[in-house]
Amino acid sequence: MLELHDLTKRYGDRLALDSVSFTVGDGRLTGFVGGNGAGKTTAMRIVLGVLATDSGTVTIDGAAVTATDRRRFGYMPEERGLYPKMRVLEQTVYLARLHGWAPVAARRNAAELLERLGLGERLDDTVESLSLGNQQRAQIAAALVHRPEVLVLDEPFSGLDPMAVETVQSVLSDAAAQGAPVLFSSHQLDVVERLCDDLVIIADGRIRAAGSREALRAEHGSERWELLTTGDAGWVRGVPGVDVVSFDGGWALFEASTESARHAVLAEAVSRGDVVSFGREQTTLAQIFREVVR
Repeated sequence: MLELHDLTKRYGDRLALDSVSFTVGDGRLTGFVGGNGAGKTTAMRIVLGVLATDSGTVTIDGAAVTATDRRRFGYMPEERGLYPKMRVLEQTVYLARLHGWAPVAARRNAAELLERLGLGERLDDTVESLSLGNQQRAQIAAALVHRPEVLVLDEPFSGLDPMAVETVQSVLSDAAAQGAPVLFSSHQLDVVERLCDDLVIIADGRIRAAGSREALRAEHGSERWELLTTGDAGWVRGVPGVDVVSFDGGWALFEASTESARHAVLAEAVSRGDVVSFGREQTTLAQIFREVVR
Protein backbone atom coordinates (compact mmCIF):
# COMPACT_ATOMS: atom_id res chain seq x y z
CA MET A 1 0.00 0.00 0.00
CA LEU A 2 1.35 3.39 -1.05
CA GLU A 3 0.37 6.28 1.21
CA LEU A 4 0.91 10.03 1.00
CA HIS A 5 0.75 11.77 4.36
CA ASP A 6 0.22 15.56 4.62
CA LEU A 7 2.51 16.49 1.72
CA THR A 8 3.20 20.21 1.51
CA LYS A 9 5.27 21.85 -1.20
CA ARG A 10 5.91 25.51 -1.97
CA TYR A 11 7.49 27.17 -4.98
CA GLY A 12 8.35 30.57 -3.62
CA ASP A 13 5.08 32.17 -2.54
CA ARG A 14 2.94 29.62 -4.36
CA LEU A 15 1.57 26.70 -2.36
CA ALA A 16 1.64 23.79 -4.82
CA LEU A 17 0.55 21.09 -2.33
CA ASP A 18 -1.42 21.80 0.82
CA SER A 19 -1.39 18.84 3.26
CA VAL A 20 -2.09 16.29 0.52
CA SER A 21 -2.99 12.83 1.85
CA PHE A 22 -4.40 9.77 0.11
CA THR A 23 -3.83 6.03 -0.28
CA VAL A 24 -3.18 3.83 -3.31
CA GLY A 25 -4.20 0.33 -2.31
CA ASP A 26 -2.49 -2.90 -3.34
CA GLY A 27 -3.94 -4.22 -6.57
CA ARG A 28 -6.08 -1.12 -7.11
CA LEU A 29 -6.11 1.37 -9.95
CA THR A 30 -6.30 4.89 -8.57
CA GLY A 31 -7.11 7.77 -10.90
CA PHE A 32 -5.61 11.14 -9.96
CA VAL A 33 -7.57 13.95 -11.58
CA GLY A 34 -7.39 17.72 -11.50
CA GLY A 35 -6.93 20.71 -13.76
CA ASN A 36 -3.62 22.02 -15.04
CA GLY A 37 -1.51 23.25 -12.15
CA ALA A 38 -3.64 21.46 -9.56
CA GLY A 39 -0.62 19.63 -8.08
CA LYS A 40 -0.81 16.15 -9.64
CA THR A 41 2.65 16.10 -11.19
CA THR A 42 4.26 17.66 -8.11
CA ALA A 43 2.76 14.96 -5.88
CA MET A 44 3.89 12.20 -8.24
CA ARG A 45 7.43 13.55 -8.43
CA ILE A 46 7.61 13.60 -4.64
CA VAL A 47 6.48 9.96 -4.55
CA LEU A 48 9.30 9.11 -6.96
CA GLY A 49 11.89 11.16 -5.05
CA VAL A 50 12.42 13.52 -7.99
CA LEU A 51 11.25 16.40 -5.79
CA ALA A 52 11.69 16.89 -2.06
CA THR A 53 8.67 17.77 0.04
CA ASP A 54 8.70 20.71 2.45
CA SER A 55 6.81 18.53 4.93
CA GLY A 56 4.95 15.26 5.00
CA THR A 57 5.97 11.70 4.14
CA VAL A 58 5.44 8.97 1.58
CA THR A 59 5.23 5.41 2.90
CA ILE A 60 4.86 1.95 1.44
CA ASP A 61 3.33 -0.72 3.66
CA GLY A 62 3.69 1.68 6.58
CA ALA A 63 7.43 2.37 6.23
CA ALA A 64 9.06 5.46 4.73
CA VAL A 65 9.89 4.97 1.04
CA THR A 66 13.62 4.49 0.44
CA ALA A 67 15.82 4.65 -2.65
CA THR A 68 15.81 0.84 -2.69
CA ASP A 69 12.00 0.82 -2.69
CA ARG A 70 11.93 3.25 -5.59
CA ARG A 71 14.02 0.90 -7.72
CA ARG A 72 10.96 -1.33 -7.67
CA PHE A 73 8.70 1.49 -8.87
CA GLY A 74 7.67 2.07 -12.46
CA TYR A 75 7.35 5.72 -13.49
CA MET A 76 6.14 7.35 -16.66
CA PRO A 77 6.58 11.13 -16.76
CA GLU A 78 4.25 13.31 -18.80
CA GLU A 79 7.22 14.60 -20.79
CA ARG A 80 8.92 12.32 -23.34
CA GLY A 81 11.78 10.62 -21.53
CA LEU A 82 13.22 8.12 -24.01
CA TYR A 83 16.40 8.31 -26.08
CA PRO A 84 15.09 9.31 -29.52
CA LYS A 85 17.81 7.63 -31.60
CA MET A 86 17.77 4.26 -29.83
CA ARG A 87 15.71 1.44 -31.30
CA VAL A 88 12.53 0.58 -29.47
CA LEU A 89 13.47 -2.94 -28.37
CA GLU A 90 17.08 -2.01 -27.63
CA GLN A 91 15.99 0.81 -25.35
CA THR A 92 13.36 -1.23 -23.52
CA VAL A 93 15.85 -4.04 -22.90
CA TYR A 94 18.41 -1.51 -21.69
CA LEU A 95 15.96 -0.15 -19.10
CA ALA A 96 15.16 -3.65 -17.88
CA ARG A 97 18.88 -4.34 -17.53
CA LEU A 98 19.27 -1.18 -15.42
CA HIS A 99 16.80 -2.76 -13.00
CA GLY A 100 18.91 -5.89 -12.70
CA TRP A 101 17.33 -8.20 -15.27
CA ALA A 102 19.57 -10.74 -16.99
CA PRO A 103 20.06 -10.13 -20.75
CA VAL A 104 17.96 -13.03 -22.04
CA ALA A 105 15.09 -12.46 -19.63
CA ALA A 106 15.15 -8.70 -20.27
CA ARG A 107 14.92 -9.20 -24.04
CA ARG A 108 12.15 -11.77 -23.75
CA ASN A 109 10.05 -9.65 -21.40
CA ALA A 110 10.62 -6.47 -23.43
CA ALA A 111 9.62 -8.14 -26.69
CA GLU A 112 6.47 -9.66 -25.17
CA LEU A 113 5.41 -6.36 -23.59
CA LEU A 114 6.02 -4.35 -26.76
CA GLU A 115 4.09 -6.91 -28.79
CA ARG A 116 1.17 -6.64 -26.39
CA LEU A 117 1.26 -2.84 -26.62
CA GLY A 118 1.00 -3.04 -30.41
CA LEU A 119 4.64 -2.30 -31.22
CA GLY A 120 5.63 -5.79 -32.35
CA GLU A 121 6.35 -4.60 -35.89
CA ARG A 122 8.32 -1.54 -34.73
CA LEU A 123 10.93 -3.21 -32.51
CA ASP A 124 13.85 -2.17 -34.73
CA ASP A 125 12.59 1.35 -35.42
CA THR A 126 14.11 4.31 -33.63
CA VAL A 127 11.92 6.05 -31.08
CA GLU A 128 12.04 9.35 -33.00
CA SER A 129 10.62 7.66 -36.11
CA LEU A 130 7.46 6.58 -34.28
CA SER A 131 4.20 8.52 -34.28
CA LEU A 132 3.41 10.38 -31.06
CA GLY A 133 0.90 7.69 -30.10
CA ASN A 134 3.44 4.92 -30.60
CA GLN A 135 6.06 6.89 -28.68
CA GLN A 136 3.54 6.97 -25.83
CA ARG A 137 3.17 3.18 -26.01
CA ALA A 138 6.97 2.82 -25.93
CA GLN A 139 7.13 5.08 -22.89
CA ILE A 140 4.55 2.93 -21.12
CA ALA A 141 6.62 -0.16 -21.95
CA ALA A 142 9.64 1.55 -20.41
CA ALA A 143 7.74 2.02 -17.14
CA LEU A 144 6.53 -1.60 -17.06
CA VAL A 145 9.37 -3.65 -18.47
CA HIS A 146 10.97 -4.49 -15.12
CA ARG A 147 7.60 -5.62 -13.68
CA PRO A 148 7.46 -2.95 -10.99
CA GLU A 149 5.77 -3.44 -7.65
CA VAL A 150 4.31 0.10 -7.76
CA LEU A 151 3.26 2.06 -10.84
CA VAL A 152 3.07 5.87 -11.07
CA LEU A 153 2.02 7.15 -14.49
CA ASP A 154 1.55 10.78 -15.48
CA GLU A 155 -1.01 11.09 -18.32
CA PRO A 156 -0.43 7.61 -19.78
CA PHE A 157 -3.39 7.91 -22.19
CA SER A 158 -2.36 11.22 -23.72
CA GLY A 159 -2.26 11.05 -27.51
CA LEU A 160 -3.64 7.50 -27.73
CA ASP A 161 -6.44 6.55 -30.08
CA PRO A 162 -9.43 4.61 -28.65
CA MET A 163 -8.00 1.20 -29.59
CA ALA A 164 -4.66 2.03 -27.98
CA VAL A 165 -6.47 3.24 -24.85
CA GLU A 166 -8.18 -0.15 -24.58
CA THR A 167 -4.83 -1.93 -24.96
CA VAL A 168 -3.13 0.16 -22.28
CA GLN A 169 -6.12 -0.27 -19.96
CA SER A 170 -5.74 -4.04 -20.25
CA VAL A 171 -2.01 -3.92 -19.49
CA LEU A 172 -2.51 -1.70 -16.43
CA SER A 173 -5.40 -3.82 -15.16
CA ASP A 174 -3.16 -6.89 -15.35
CA ALA A 175 -0.43 -5.09 -13.37
CA ALA A 176 -2.99 -4.25 -10.68
CA ALA A 177 -4.33 -7.82 -10.72
CA GLN A 178 -0.82 -9.00 -9.83
CA GLY A 179 -0.93 -6.81 -6.71
CA ALA A 180 0.72 -3.55 -7.78
CA PRO A 181 -0.72 -0.26 -6.51
CA VAL A 182 -1.28 1.79 -9.70
CA LEU A 183 -1.57 5.58 -9.56
CA PHE A 184 -2.15 7.49 -12.78
CA SER A 185 -3.25 10.96 -13.71
CA SER A 186 -5.45 11.79 -16.67
CA HIS A 187 -7.56 14.57 -18.10
CA GLN A 188 -9.75 11.97 -19.82
CA LEU A 189 -12.43 11.59 -17.16
CA ASP A 190 -14.36 8.97 -19.12
CA VAL A 191 -11.28 6.73 -19.20
CA VAL A 192 -10.62 7.26 -15.49
CA GLU A 193 -14.22 6.47 -14.64
CA ARG A 194 -14.21 3.28 -16.71
CA LEU A 195 -10.86 1.99 -15.49
CA CYS A 196 -10.33 3.02 -11.88
CA ASP A 197 -11.23 1.38 -8.60
CA ASP A 198 -10.51 4.56 -6.65
CA LEU A 199 -10.44 8.27 -7.47
CA VAL A 200 -8.54 11.21 -6.04
CA ILE A 201 -9.61 14.72 -7.07
CA ILE A 202 -7.22 17.61 -6.46
CA ALA A 203 -7.64 21.35 -7.00
CA ASP A 204 -5.39 24.24 -5.98
CA GLY A 205 -3.04 21.81 -4.25
CA ARG A 206 -5.71 20.37 -1.95
CA ILE A 207 -7.53 17.04 -2.06
CA ARG A 208 -11.20 17.76 -2.66
CA ALA A 209 -12.47 14.17 -2.75
CA ALA A 210 -11.02 10.66 -2.51
CA GLY A 211 -12.46 7.17 -2.35
CA SER A 212 -13.89 4.37 -4.41
CA ARG A 213 -16.15 5.16 -7.35
CA GLU A 214 -19.10 3.76 -5.44
CA ALA A 215 -18.36 5.80 -2.31
CA LEU A 216 -17.96 9.04 -4.25
CA ARG A 217 -21.17 8.42 -6.16
CA ALA A 218 -22.99 7.74 -2.91
CA GLU A 219 -21.61 10.94 -1.35
CA HIS A 220 -22.01 13.22 -4.33
CA GLY A 221 -24.69 11.35 -6.23
CA SER A 222 -27.63 12.93 -7.96
CA GLU A 223 -30.99 13.25 -6.20
CA ARG A 224 -32.71 12.80 -9.52
CA TRP A 225 -34.42 9.61 -10.64
CA GLU A 226 -34.89 7.91 -13.99
CA LEU A 227 -37.86 5.90 -15.18
CA LEU A 228 -37.93 3.96 -18.45
CA THR A 229 -41.18 2.38 -19.62
CA THR A 230 -42.39 0.70 -22.79
CA GLY A 231 -45.26 3.17 -23.04
CA ASP A 232 -45.61 6.92 -22.77
CA ALA A 233 -44.32 8.27 -19.43
CA GLY A 234 -46.02 11.64 -19.75
CA TRP A 235 -48.24 10.82 -16.78
CA VAL A 236 -45.24 11.35 -14.45
CA ARG A 237 -45.78 15.11 -14.80
CA GLY A 238 -49.08 14.75 -12.98
CA VAL A 239 -47.75 12.98 -9.86
CA PRO A 240 -47.88 15.32 -6.81
CA GLY A 241 -44.47 16.27 -5.42
CA VAL A 242 -42.66 15.38 -8.65
CA ASP A 243 -40.78 17.83 -10.88
CA VAL A 244 -39.92 16.40 -14.31
CA VAL A 245 -36.46 17.57 -15.43
CA SER A 246 -36.52 15.90 -18.83
CA PHE A 247 -38.94 13.72 -20.72
CA ASP A 248 -38.79 11.73 -23.96
CA GLY A 249 -41.45 9.17 -24.82
CA GLY A 250 -41.17 6.34 -22.32
CA TRP A 251 -38.23 7.91 -20.44
CA ALA A 252 -38.50 10.50 -17.68
CA LEU A 253 -35.88 12.14 -15.47
CA PHE A 254 -37.41 13.70 -12.37
CA GLU A 255 -36.87 15.07 -8.88
CA ALA A 256 -39.12 13.99 -6.03
CA SER A 257 -39.75 16.28 -3.08
CA THR A 258 -40.32 13.30 -0.76
CA GLU A 259 -39.61 9.59 -0.69
CA SER A 260 -43.34 8.91 -0.87
CA ALA A 261 -43.58 10.92 -4.10
CA ARG A 262 -40.82 8.79 -5.62
CA HIS A 263 -42.58 5.62 -4.47
CA ALA A 264 -45.81 6.92 -6.01
CA VAL A 265 -44.12 7.18 -9.41
CA LEU A 266 -42.85 3.62 -9.19
CA ALA A 267 -46.19 2.28 -7.96
CA GLU A 268 -48.05 3.97 -10.80
CA ALA A 269 -45.54 2.68 -13.35
CA VAL A 270 -45.88 -0.87 -12.01
CA SER A 271 -49.67 -0.62 -12.09
CA ARG A 272 -49.43 0.27 -15.77
CA GLY A 273 -47.30 -2.85 -16.27
CA ASP A 274 -44.62 -1.40 -18.53
CA VAL A 275 -41.54 -0.70 -16.33
CA VAL A 276 -38.19 -1.36 -18.04
CA SER A 277 -35.98 0.28 -15.39
CA PHE A 278 -36.20 2.63 -12.43
CA GLY A 279 -33.38 4.06 -10.32
CA ARG A 280 -31.25 6.98 -9.25
CA GLU A 281 -29.59 8.89 -12.08
CA GLN A 282 -26.03 7.57 -12.65
CA THR A 283 -23.69 10.37 -11.60
CA THR A 284 -20.63 10.69 -13.81
CA LEU A 285 -17.10 11.50 -12.66
CA ALA A 286 -17.30 14.72 -14.66
CA GLN A 287 -20.33 15.79 -12.63
CA ILE A 288 -18.64 14.90 -9.33
CA PHE A 289 -15.48 16.70 -10.44
CA ARG A 290 -17.37 19.90 -11.24
CA GLU A 291 -19.18 19.75 -7.92
CA VAL A 292 -16.15 19.28 -5.68
CA VAL A 293 -13.82 21.79 -7.39
CA ARG A 294 -16.48 24.50 -7.72
